[in-house]
Amino acid sequence: MGSVRKASAWLGLVDDSDDERYYDDEYAEGPEPGDSWVTNPRVRVADETAQEQGTRIATVTPDGFRDARGIGELFREGVPVIVNLTAMEPSDAKRVVDFAAGLTFGLRGSIERVANRVFLLTPADYKVVNGEPVGRANGGFFNQS
Repeated sequence: MGSVRKASAWLGLVDDSDDERYYDDEYAEGPEPGDSWVTNPRVRVADETAQEQGTRIATVTPDGFRDARGIGELFREGVPVIVNLTAMEPSDAKRVVDFAAGLTFGLRGSIERVANRVFLLTPADYKVVNGEPVGRANGGFFNQS
């Protein structure tokens, strides 16, 4: 198949059904049952390592209040959760914030607003550190007065 024909087939301008030399029977069958298919195998390894070390952070963008249970389950496992409520209706977002506040109070964690309608829920054994440079509190390098 020439390069022009390949480009035309890729764009869908011509039918390339007569060229089946690239067809792979194993790929067409799909993954074996029980295999967790991941695009990049390093992602799964990194996730398993993070689970062992307890260094996972979950991000959740709920569509409605029904997604609050998933937030609670992650938080109960000891995973910090970033909750992005920007896609929700204000009334449902308020319910999720109330739920998250009760969840963090009950499990002795903390809740902090990161941005407008974005919250960070941290378990009791985590400490959120302020990102301000240390020198800025004392005037810093740029204070030349």
